[in-house]
Amino acid sequence: MNADPGIDLWALDEVHFQQYGSRCRMWVPPEDRDPIILHHPTRKRVGYFGVVRLRDCQFVYARETDRFNGQSFWDFMKLLQERSRQESQRVVVIRDNAKYHHTKMHKAWRETQAPDFRLDYLPPYSPDLNPVERVWKLTRKLCLHDQYFATLDSVIVAVEKEFTGWALGSASVRRLCALS
Repeated sequence: MNADPGIDLWALDEVHFQQYGSRCRMWVPPEDRDPIILHHPTRKRVGYFGVVRLRDCQFVYARETDRFNGQSFWDFMKLLQERSRQESQRVVVIRDNAKYHHTKMHKAWRETQAPDFRLDYLPPYSPDLNPVERVWKLTRKLCLHDQYFATLDSVIVAVEKEFTGWALGSASVRRLCALS
């Protein structure tokens, strides 16, 4: 399918990035009581829908404000359809089998879009086949690895700065998503 010039193949997935708390070890003299060390909670996170076009590695993303569900997925699909629309090109989006990808809420919309904007599923339990999974790993390595973020907003700024740079295509994303 990727070799067909009439088809634009996109890979879609969702991800969460977390704000990790800090930990420290310290020596405290035995005669002192244990000090109380305040740190940030570790359960704050932000979610993103992301999709990469395999032909030129254009990257489209949207931050999820609440949680991933049928409505948020449908909203992202409409955004993707708008951004991927080109003359004489059919769009095929490959994605995993998350339950909200199959919801009845947007079934009629999917069927009406089917000729020019089709959604294909990966086999169950096969996340390694989705190239965008490697993009998430690269994002964690470049933006989040070995850094402390005092607020969730600082995580968002770091991640979205990288995503914005990848919006029109990137050599590093192209190497990750190369189909051969």
